[in-house]
Amino acid sequence: MKRRSASITNNIYPIATLLAILVLWECLSLFEVVPNYMLPSPAQTVEAFINDFGLLMSHLKVTLLETVLGTLMGVAIGYAAAVLMDRWDPAYKAMYPLIVLTQTIPAVAIAPLLVLWFGYKMMPKIILIILITFFPIVIGVLDGFRSADKDAINLMRSMGASRWQIFRHIKFFNALPNFFSGLRITVAYAVVGAVLAEWLGGFAGLGVYMTRVKKSFAYDKMFAVIFLISIISLILIWLVSVLQKKCMPWERADEVSDRKKRGQ
Repeated sequence: MKRRSASITNNIYPIATLLAILVLWECLSLFEVVPNYMLPSPAQTVEAFINDFGLLMSHLKVTLLETVLGTLMGVAIGYAAAVLMDRWDPAYKAMYPLIVLTQTIPAVAIAPLLVLWFGYKMMPKIILIILITFFPIVIGVLDGFRSADKDAINLMRSMGASRWQIFRHIKFFNALPNFFSGLRITVAYAVVGAVLAEWLGGFAGLGVYMTRVKKSFAYDKMFAVIFLISIISLILIWLVSVLQKKCMPWERADEVSDRKKRGQ
């Protein structure tokens, strides 16, 4: 009973904060502290979302497809690069500085080049998402591999275990928390990366929709898209958390046992 009331209390704080922000925002717009055409009220934003719901969903399908494809490829490339750098030291020395270097290049700077090289279709968006998303995966997974218990690894080697067996039984599971932490960051960045790429060129997607409504000074529709992007990012992060619980059931068991000990 105490745990349930504590959980409810913890959820009240962010909800209350969000409601306070929305009320303040509505007041600023209602009393025209900020001109209404510059800062549309939450009510106007919701109305714009409802009125353009069908159009928003059609653009959302394109953005989500780019996000999913780019994220899957970025995760696969990042994980493969982490495995390669962990198993072969020359690959680590050669690749790690270049991987870090890719993150020093602003996405805003490289996106126009990708559009110029690959056109206005889906390819440049997917490539940009891969460049944005693979870095948290490769760094997190590599740290997970390298922080594995050395004593356990030496014990398995003394028992004649192969590299694959050591990876399968120790390193793989040790890197799972790092992998899912990186994946949460990845899915949040992926949506933003897709929208950014669409801003700079494309035929459909939320970014294309935003450029069109911006040119017509329909800022209520701009805010509607911003809220939609935030909601999609939160849903993707929640899905990653659900997937983590399915893939790592022992963490849930550890939490339950810890709670029981505290209760005792």
